[in-house]
Amino acid sequence: MKKIISFFVFVLAFGLMNAQENFEVSTLRIGPYKIFMPKAEAEKIAGMKLKNSDGEKKSVVKYTGETIQLDIYDNYINEANPSVPSITYITTTSKKFRTKSGIGVGSTKDDLINAYKNYPNYSVREDWDDNGKSVKNAGYFNLDDRQAGTQLSFKFVNNIVTEISIYLNEGC
Repeated sequence: MKKIISFFVFVLAFGLMNAQENFEVSTLRIGPYKIFMPKAEAEKIAGMKLKNSDGEKKSVVKYTGETIQLDIYDNYINEANPSVPSITYITTTSKKFRTKSGIGVGSTKDDLINAYKNYPNYSVREDWDDNGKSVKNAGYFNLDDRQAGTQLSFKFVNNIVTEISIYLNEGC
């Protein structure tokens, strides 16, 4: 009897531990990291000091063993906080992170279109190399969240999603 009770306690504890993990993707977040999240809050989650971005190098963090890259810049939040270091860009290539529609790395271009064909502001565009030439069989499927001022972007290669990014959409 003690073995059965111990087993159930173990299963319950493991289940609660997994329930706390957050692998959600939206137009504002990847996992626990959100656009506009203050740097100090992101550092608490990451368990490490993060550096402001210099345009080239991103902060690389691990969340339950999965890699997420963050760009942190000084942003205007409000009059009381005119310059706060906060997250402006989040990206991952992990297959664990998914939207509520089940879309993530490994999904197909057709999955994207079927899931978001009724989304009010989406676009599909080709990818370009550093020389300004179109990259064959690569592109981006973007969801524009005008209310939040962000864009959720799915990079696809050979019609398979390889990367998910969220960033501020400055209207360009």
